[in-house]
Amino acid sequence: MKDQAQVWDKLAKRYIKSPISDLDTYEWKLGITQSYMRPDMDVLEIGCGSGNTGRRHAPLVRSYTAMDISSAMLEAAKDQGSIPDNMRFVHADFDRADVAPGSYDMILALSVLHLLPNPAFTVKKIGESLRPGGYFVSSTAVLGNMKFLKLIAPLGQMFGAIPHLTFLSEDDMRHMIRDAGLDIAVDERPEGHAARFIVAKKPG
Repeated sequence: MKDQAQVWDKLAKRYIKSPISDLDTYEWKLGITQSYMRPDMDVLEIGCGSGNTGRRHAPLVRSYTAMDISSAMLEAAKDQGSIPDNMRFVHADFDRADVAPGSYDMILALSVLHLLPNPAFTVKKIGESLRPGGYFVSSTAVLGNMKFLKLIAPLGQMFGAIPHLTFLSEDDMRHMIRDAGLDIAVDERPEGHAARFIVAKKPG
């Protein structure tokens, strides 16, 4: 399997140029996320992509860290528009990054977990990185039943044409989140979409 940072460096320009497929659903997710935000929050977004979601959220919180594994993606993201004063871009792999326990009040992983080799590890680390009472917001493609994609994905991954894919079910998502010690507050899958949108809270 190709190094995922290199794969996303290759895909960055195409990804940045891709339009949002469903603006209504995107705005719906933004609205729910922002309903949990407070001005005193420190927020981390894992896999920030274009940074445009962060640009929308950052004015509502104290600090907003936009992290991505791809340096090319971050360079392109910085050119997408003005950057709020409290928002910073960080080039890092969250799974390997030195993140102190209880560092954040909210962590976002939007269209990310199904692209990771070990999402259960990532979610566990997210739970540890949240402060008591903090929130984990995720939107994850549920690919568990897509048998044809399972067959063809390895070939594309071998040549770095597509990123790694983990074939999660909806129950897989719920189990990972609960095993990380988080309580699910929102669990929705908009009609016609493959992605499950979940907001979970760390007790405290």
